[in-house]
Amino acid sequence: MSEDVITLVNTRVVPLGLMAIMFSLGLSVKLADFTRLLRRPRATAVGLGGQLLLLPLIAWTLALLFQLPPAMAVGLVILAACPGGVTSNAVVFAARGDVALSVTLTACSSLITIVTTPLLIGLGLDYFYTGGDAPVMNVGQTVQRLLQMTVIPVALGMTLRHLLPVLAQTLVKALRPVSVLILVLVIGLSVITSADLLKDNLLTAGPVIYLLNLLAMGGGLALAWAARLQGGERMTLAVEIGVQNATMATFLSLSILNDWELAIVPTLYGCIMLINAGILVRLLKMRDARAVQYNHATAPAASKEGSAP
Repeated sequence: MSEDVITLVNTRVVPLGLMAIMFSLGLSVKLADFTRLLRRPRATAVGLGGQLLLLPLIAWTLALLFQLPPAMAVGLVILAACPGGVTSNAVVFAARGDVALSVTLTACSSLITIVTTPLLIGLGLDYFYTGGDAPVMNVGQTVQRLLQMTVIPVALGMTLRHLLPVLAQTLVKALRPVSVLILVLVIGLSVITSADLLKDNLLTAGPVIYLLNLLAMGGGLALAWAARLQGGERMTLAVEIGVQNATMATFLSLSILNDWELAIVPTLYGCIMLINAGILVRLLKMRDARAVQYNHATAPAASKEGSAP
């Protein structure tokens, strides 16, 4: 694949895909959803804390413990600094979790990370690149691109939902699978164009990335349990913290920082999180099926006991 094609994809196709993803998120959100911050402050606060604080802390700690090369360490930071995406909403929907909470967390984190993402990436570059050869990040340009790809598309989607709710609902159903397809295409492109890098660094980066995903999901469950949230909320937090916007992380690595080595982590993480999320959904569906079978088996006995004199 020629460099011109790769550049075209990274500077035009991927940004448009990200904007379409965030536009579809906006179609799912209305202003009333943000009142959930007041009506359900505990679940929202725990979820945002997990996304914005716990996940970056886990990523930073793993980078230090495994003594990763600078590019991989910063790749972990970039991934952890990005918000959740609509892929997490789709996973929560498939797992019959709390979709409303999932959408609220994704929308809120997408707005907050306009500020926190450049800050965390800048800290990561300064800390892990000690030899002075760090990729250069233009903070103003990064914030501008994040605004273009998150806030503006979300606002447009919310506006369309307010003005034409029926059309918005139709578009949501059409764009939800498209968002997953875009994620797969971006990851696939990264795999193809950086196959040698991935092969050379798979044994080094793979276990750490897999551990990051497991700890992120487990951390979400632990936070939800400590906050005494309900079952659907617990699963939602596990997915929201574990399923990140790998597409945006890849875009920031390739187009903003212009470094293929930084894209190793989000590329592999995108593959791993989809696999683990699929396993999680499967396990939850099996659990629900067993619960239904148990209820059917115990219902006749309970009915007979209730009718006994």
